[in-house]
Amino acid sequence: MSELFLDARAITVRFGGLTAVDAVSAAFHAGELVGIIGPNGAGKTTFFNAISGVIPPTSGQLIAGGRQLAGKPPHHYAAAGVARTFQTPRVFADMTVAANIDFGLKFAGRRRAGSWHLRDAQSILELIGLTHLAQLPAAAITPSQQRVLEIGMALATRPRLLLLDEVAAGLTEAEVHAMGDLIQRMRDELGLTVVWIEHAVSTLLQYVERVIVLHQGRKIADGTPQEVVRNAEVIEAYLGDEMAEAAA
Repeated sequence: MSELFLDARAITVRFGGLTAVDAVSAAFHAGELVGIIGPNGAGKTTFFNAISGVIPPTSGQLIAGGRQLAGKPPHHYAAAGVARTFQTPRVFADMTVAANIDFGLKFAGRRRAGSWHLRDAQSILELIGLTHLAQLPAAAITPSQQRVLEIGMALATRPRLLLLDEVAAGLTEAEVHAMGDLIQRMRDELGLTVVWIEHAVSTLLQYVERVIVLHQGRKIADGTPQEVVRNAEVIEAYLGDEMAEAAA
């Protein structure tokens, strides 16, 4: 087993009387490509928010590289090598595509160690396939290209762990496959740990090696795609339909 990078232990998030994430534990190892799935309201994005520093968990531990991160402000997560995207791409619309990437590089500081692929804006744009759009304002590129640009901005911080929140949402079938191929290539070429939330189960299961399933805030499964699609509790949580499609 490869090095353990991020260890989430009994992460719980409550909003008033509502428990959105209920004592979820998950370990993410270096170089893994992991998917997180679950029906609407399962707690996927709230769990992501808790393990990326967007919101503090109500309880639980989050350890990265020996550092306790739970409750720390977001810049501690960035310093530990954690980066993420959001369901709605967060790019600087008036800045050029290249300037968006440069912002990420400046945010991280150019001294941070990282892959040679991530040494400057040009190399990152080549990796994500947006070199031809470098001088356009981000507002002028398509929504799917904005999603890829946001991934590039996250890569510019030279992360070790990249959290992707529904990056295939709203894409055409061809764009979804291109996104899946990009995610696999980033993991392979950069040695990243990638954790990917996606509502479209069948899409995600084509690309990931391990799947965590959340339902009503609890973790109900954690295994290979082949194991998860045969899990009775998972099938029941999805009413069988999406699981049957995914298994097919």
